[in-house]
Amino acid sequence: MPPIMSNLTFVREFILMGIPTDENLSILNSLFFSLIYFYTLMGNILIITITTWAQHLHTPMYFFLKNLSFLDLCMISVTVPKSIANSVTQDHSISFLGCVTQVFLLILTATTELHLLTVMSFDRYTTICHPLHYDLIMIRGLCVQMVTGSWVGGLLFGVMHTASTFSLSFCGSSVIHQFFCDIPQLLAISCSESLLRETVTILINVFLDTCCFIFIVISYVYIFSTIRKIPSSEGRSKSFSTCIPHLEVVVLFLSAAVFAYLKPISESPSISDFVISMFYTMVPPTLKTIIYSLRNNALKMAVVMLFKRIFT
Repeated sequence: MPPIMSNLTFVREFILMGIPTDENLSILNSLFFSLIYFYTLMGNILIITITTWAQHLHTPMYFFLKNLSFLDLCMISVTVPKSIANSVTQDHSISFLGCVTQVFLLILTATTELHLLTVMSFDRYTTICHPLHYDLIMIRGLCVQMVTGSWVGGLLFGVMHTASTFSLSFCGSSVIHQFFCDIPQLLAISCSESLLRETVTILINVFLDTCCFIFIVISYVYIFSTIRKIPSSEGRSKSFSTCIPHLEVVVLFLSAAVFAYLKPISESPSISDFVISMFYTMVPPTLKTIIYSLRNNALKMAVVMLFKRIFT
């Protein structure tokens, strides 16, 4: 019998313990999650709408930003709605198939986002270091190919992680001390003696993620080196302003991932463990809308123009 069918025999559902709070606070917890989810939903939909509607924003940078906003919508929608429903109904169960779907979609969106952030660093490098050749390099066909490649890479890693994780046996505890199906927590409750397949997948993922990180770092070394050579302070300031939002998003995304997955797994998770998980899954999609809204003048002007057109 295949391993995954064995899993289905032993464990038909998992229990998401969620944030360890008093029952009386569960409504406040669901309200808090709902507010964050609604804000993130509206913020990213607004960015997608603006970058689609405003003709002057039909450039590679905003094409990538539109895809990034869509990914943020998907990422937060994978975990938060189920957590809200569990808090409201006090039913903390998630089906085996539902858990598989959560793991797959979370890895898909997170990996695709890292690849897309790497692509965006290349776009910023080309803008600053090769401005005269920018239009020749960043043609629409190449942009579409890079975004498609990001999604394909995310899809492959999603399939690899999901297959290797759920090929393990879950014949003991089905309690996940998390508000979503998290791979480290699933590994912690697995009763399989060998975790070789998932370990190999994780090592491959870490290697490629490190390559993305190195590429981003090298890109910004060249970018800052070029900016330093710009004679006018106004030119340097303008060049910095086009890079800072992307750099802030990269730092936010990577630091959240490091905090979430390099910490040791605790047998009795504390509030701080759940806060770190929230920081990884909820904070980046929420703050990215604020970063790009406050840092990008063209985007702010487009928002104003859109609302003027709607209400006049």
